[in-house]
Amino acid sequence: MKSQNILRGDGGSWADHERIYRAHKSRIAGLCRLLLLDPDEADDVVQDVFLRAFERLRSAEPPEIWEAWLVRVAVNACRDRQRSGWWKSRKKRVEVGEAALGLAPSVEAESIARERQARVWQQVRKLKAQQRTVFVLRYIEGWSTAEVATSLGLSAGGVKTHLFRAVRHLRKALER
Repeated sequence: MKSQNILRGDGGSWADHERIYRAHKSRIAGLCRLLLLDPDEADDVVQDVFLRAFERLRSAEPPEIWEAWLVRVAVNACRDRQRSGWWKSRKKRVEVGEAALGLAPSVEAESIARERQARVWQQVRKLKAQQRTVFVLRYIEGWSTAEVATSLGLSAGGVKTHLFRAVRHLRKALER
């Protein structure tokens, strides 16, 4: 009974927060790194997300499904960070490697596959912020078009347009 309460958020103890943190930290961190392309900024956002989770855990209305709630909070926090004047004025570009994203290739992977994967990630980093966000949520996180549209405040057609442009950019870059 206690474990169900923890997942639902009842109780609000530090131990409950720690369990939620351990269960979801790696996924949220990977998502933030993909969206922000800066591991340090992503770590800051992850801390903010789990601080909000702790506050929500102690509230009268914790989320039914923590994973979905955390992903939405993370996406919105990343978008807020990208919209800030400080972020826009920042010139520093941080290279995000596959290992930083937690997507290191398997031992059996051939060098051609590793090279192609590196080119794909390089091109994903070059996508416009909105295209990258839609692409990551739809194809990497596996959200439906409707879920992406609702989360980002876009129409389904807008999501499809961003996906089309992102995929077209990636295909052109890989054909070269």
